[in-house]
Amino acid sequence: MNPTICSQFSAGFRSPTEIRRKGEYRMGYLSHLFYPWGLIVQGLAILHFIRRRPDTYWLYIILFLGPVGAGAYILIEALPDIGLVGQGFKVFPRRKRIGQVRLAIMDNPSGGNYEELGNLLMDDGKLQAAREAFDQAIAARLITPDTFYRRGVCAILLGDAAAALPDLERVVSKEPDYDFRRAAGLLAHAYAQTGQKEKAEALFRAVVVKSTLSETYLNFADLLASEGKNAEAREWAQKVLAKKPTMPGYLRRRERPWFSRASKILKRVPA
Repeated sequence: MNPTICSQFSAGFRSPTEIRRKGEYRMGYLSHLFYPWGLIVQGLAILHFIRRRPDTYWLYIILFLGPVGAGAYILIEALPDIGLVGQGFKVFPRRKRIGQVRLAIMDNPSGGNYEELGNLLMDDGKLQAAREAFDQAIAARLITPDTFYRRGVCAILLGDAAAALPDLERVVSKEPDYDFRRAAGLLAHAYAQTGQKEKAEALFRAVVVKSTLSETYLNFADLLASEGKNAEAREWAQKVLAKKPTMPGYLRRRERPWFSRASKILKRVPA
C-alpha cells in the first residue's frame, strides 16, 4: 500500500487512550461550562424532594443522573408545583391585611373584625393567636358556626382536643355535613384523643360512609390501630394510597402529606 495513503488512513483512527483522553477533555469542558449551575439545579431538586416527598425513585434519578436527572425532575415534578408555591406569595398581602384589621379593631372591636383577624392568622399558621381572636369574636356575640368551627380546628391542631370538643359538637349538632363532613371527622378524632374511643369509633363509622377525606380516613386508622384492629387500620390507610393513581397531578401534590402519613401507618402497624 502506498505509504502516503497508509499514513492518511491511520490518521483517521485514534487509540483507546486517545479516545478516552478526548472524552475526558470534552466532559471536563462541559462540566466547566455548566459549573456551578449543574450543582445548583441538583441542589434545588433535592430541596424540593425533601419538602414535597414525591415518589422515592426520583431521588435516585437526581443523585445518579446528576444535573440531567435533576433537570428532568424539576420539569416534571417541581414546575407543576408553581401553582402551590404561588399561594405562598399571598403571605405578604395577608400580613399587611392583618395589620390593617388590628388597627381597625382599636377603633371598632366588633365580632366581625375579630373573626376576620382569626381567619387571617389561621391561614398564616399562627394558631394560638387565631384561637384568641376567635375567643374575642365569640365574646362579642358573634356566634356563627364558622367561628366555633375554626376555633375548634385551632384547638385540635394545637393538641388541645378537650377544648375543641364543645365547639365541634355545637357545629355538628346543627350541621352534620359542615365543611364536607370534616367537622364531624374532627369531632370523632377529638373523642378519640380524649379517651372516648367507643363514641369516636361510632362517629367515624357514620362519617366515612359519605366522606372521602384522607384526613378522616387516617385519623380513623390511628384509632383502630390503638384498639388493636390492625387489619382494618391498614385497610383505611390503603384506601388513601389507592386514590393516588387516579388523581390528577395537582391533587396528588396537595395530598402528598396524607400519602406520606398513610405509608407511615402501614410501616408502623403490623399486618
